[in-house]
Amino acid sequence: MDALVRLLQLLVFLLTLPLHLMALLGFWEPLCKTYFPYLMAILAVKSNRVMESKKRELFSQIKGLAGASGKVALLELGSGTGANFQFYPTGCKITCLDPNPHFEKFLTRSMAENRHLEYERFVVAFGEDMSQLADGSMDVVVSTLVLCSVQSPKRVLQEVRRVLRPGGVLFFWEHVAEPRGSWAFLWQQVLEPTWRHIGDGCHLTRETWRDLEDAQFSELQVEQHPPPIKWLPVGPHIMGKAVK
Repeated sequence: MDALVRLLQLLVFLLTLPLHLMALLGFWEPLCKTYFPYLMAILAVKSNRVMESKKRELFSQIKGLAGASGKVALLELGSGTGANFQFYPTGCKITCLDPNPHFEKFLTRSMAENRHLEYERFVVAFGEDMSQLADGSMDVVVSTLVLCSVQSPKRVLQEVRRVLRPGGVLFFWEHVAEPRGSWAFLWQQVLEPTWRHIGDGCHLTRETWRDLEDAQFSELQVEQHPPPIKWLPVGPHIMGKAVK
């Protein structure tokens, strides 16, 4: 099976050779950082339509996590275009963190459309190093379709635990690998080296639930759902919460 995966990876590599050459020469990443927000803006509309009821159910729990001020200090990792803003309850003070500065204009537009929220700031940084945020400063952290593309999910989750106050909650919605040994998983392995370039670092075969289990949260709730967009090679999605 491993030999078959390598052979098919080679075929896909040859078919997409210009893309890999551009990546090798350093031309692809700047281009990807520019176009990726526009792609995500299109996909977010479709995925929100499919996942609306589940997102509303998940994020409705945020309201009960307000701090002493009556507001909810909420950090959104990989905030992208602000596709989740419409689902957050009134009274949330939103800090957005994303390594791609090209998302800021999309976030500004989303905030203008969601006046029930308070926009704190946009932090350009990687999730592995959120040193600009103080320990215990957040009531809630949200991560949707982010841990697939970070360099180290374990390090990001360590940072999430650091910035959450005691009793604070991480809400997540992430796509994960298909079952090992399945044909779907084989194709994820075949496509992953090329998909990482197309999807701005996205990994198809991550078993993110294992990282969540190892992150030493006091409570972890996980549900699995089929992928909302069938024609993409991403696998099942996990949704839930982890309590510090």
